[in-house]
Amino acid sequence: MSLEPPLGTTPSLVAIENHSSQPNAPQGPNSGWKRALTWIVFALIVVVTLVFTWKHFHAAKDAGQAGGQGKRGGKNQVMPVQVKTLAAGDLNIFINALGSVVPRSSVVVHPRVDGELISVNFTEGQSVQKGDLLIQIDPRPYQVALTQAEGQLAKDQAALLNAKQDLSRYQSLVKEGSISKQQLDQQIALVNQAEGTVKSDQGQVSGARLNLSYCQVRAPVSGRLGLRQVDVGNIVRASDASGVVVINQFQPIDVTYAIPEDQVQSVLKQVHSGNTLQVTVLDRAQKNVLDSGKLRSLDNQIDPTTGTLKFKAEFANQANNLFPNQFVNVRMLVETQKNVTLLPSAAIQRGVKGTFVYVVNTDSTVNARPITLGAIDGDNTAVLSGVKVGERVVLDGADKLKDGGKVKVIDPNALTPVDEAAPENGRRRHRQKTAS
Repeated sequence: MSLEPPLGTTPSLVAIENHSSQPNAPQGPNSGWKRALTWIVFALIVVVTLVFTWKHFHAAKDAGQAGGQGKRGGKNQVMPVQVKTLAAGDLNIFINALGSVVPRSSVVVHPRVDGELISVNFTEGQSVQKGDLLIQIDPRPYQVALTQAEGQLAKDQAALLNAKQDLSRYQSLVKEGSISKQQLDQQIALVNQAEGTVKSDQGQVSGARLNLSYCQVRAPVSGRLGLRQVDVGNIVRASDASGVVVINQFQPIDVTYAIPEDQVQSVLKQVHSGNTLQVTVLDRAQKNVLDSGKLRSLDNQIDPTTGTLKFKAEFANQANNLFPNQFVNVRMLVETQKNVTLLPSAAIQRGVKGTFVYVVNTDSTVNARPITLGAIDGDNTAVLSGVKVGERVVLDGADKLKDGGKVKVIDPNALTPVDEAAPENGRRRHRQKTAS
């Protein structure tokens, strides 16, 4: 057979046609290896998928069986709970409010005269007593004015003495008929005029002496000083708005607070009975007691914008824990209820029918019992009906209980059954790992 290409056909085209017409032409040396690797990967994927599906199926089956057992157990399942035995005691009834500390007196110290400040005799924040020297103003101008007033007084006193001596002589001459009665009257008027002048001079002397004493500025009240408003060398004036320093009375000190008008009657009942109500102030977190005092007074009208009545309590403030304008939490003891049944507030449950508690019976079952609540004091609540002293109520774990369910009373400091098994399971796994 001739291998020459037909007439009019190029050799390259003939070679291409012959190659494409052979479907089973041999492949390269790597083609078989790639095809085998593809099948191996595919087989591994199938195996992993089957294993995962099998484990997921058995896990769901076990969970379903466990859920079925839980549902079948239901009411008969024993639940661990913590309980509290009810007891009788005294319950304090408080009214809580937000208060503000106000000083008993607050004085801005102003100088009474103008002048140069030559000395400051106090330390900022110092406690002072009434009459203590605070600042000294230059006294020399006022000493000069006092000297002038005293000189004028001496001059006018000498004139008065001369007028009185002339009056005495005129009285003798009138009796002898040497002078007229008119001259005597004129001399009497002259003496009266001189006496008035002397009194005016005495007033000038007293005023100058008073101004001189004002050069020493003293504390008008006892209290604690604030920050100094002026330094030595400045000219101070009585008209200065800021003054020299502010004195606030700290001991005693007052706290004002407002309570709703609905609670006013309970307070007035105690006040009209002559009882002194104790008041305690606490910090913002209501953890630390700052001071204890007593109710001092109350306002004479209700604030129509807030519907509250303002009260004022007095505190000794011996520890200086209270500062003016400080915000505090106020607790006013209104009444103490004696020998009431005390119920922990954590045991109270609320439902559609109202408040109730789970009471633990002698056979370790619980029943939901409706209760009527009274006053509240912190973690304790007075219960008026429903339970009695000596009964045990569920304190913790009530969210999982049903009426008539079984419970196991546990000590909150002891391990639960699950916790007790955990160490043993850990030891068992450790032994298996060691054996392997």
